[in-house]
Amino acid sequence: MGIDQDINQAKFRNEFQKATLNILYTYGWLTEKSKEFFDQEDITSQQFNILRILRGSHPQPLSTLQIRERMIDKMSDTSRIVDRLVVKGFVKKGTCKSDRRLVDVIITEKGRKILERIDSKQDQMDNILGNLSKKEATTLSELLDKIREQH
Repeated sequence: MGIDQDINQAKFRNEFQKATLNILYTYGWLTEKSKEFFDQEDITSQQFNILRILRGSHPQPLSTLQIRERMIDKMSDTSRIVDRLVVKGFVKKGTCKSDRRLVDVIITEKGRKILERIDSKQDQMDNILGNLSKKEATTLSELLDKIREQH
């Protein structure tokens, strides 16, 4: 099916409008597929993103500001998400030694373990784009990057 059938719209103002609507529709579709994947581990994609960021900086802690700067979804309420990860035992918070106004966050062993379980299922996540060849996935990524270069 194409975007025409998916949203039941036969005519578009032009190909740019059609492409924009297709990207937005696909974003929603990908979000839903990702949610189904992360629900298996009882975390959200935003929680996963924070854990992934913290694993990359381990053993160095990051402030919530540094985490927000690296997040995919910049509109996230990073502090609230971190608090939920603390409750789950996936991260620890502490006062930053160099700037007591900041909160340092570090991933725990439990947090690293859940990422290992998710890593073992990455084929399942990659399969969301399974209709694409490796070359097509590369081209898609390059085209999406090109869209953002303009602004």
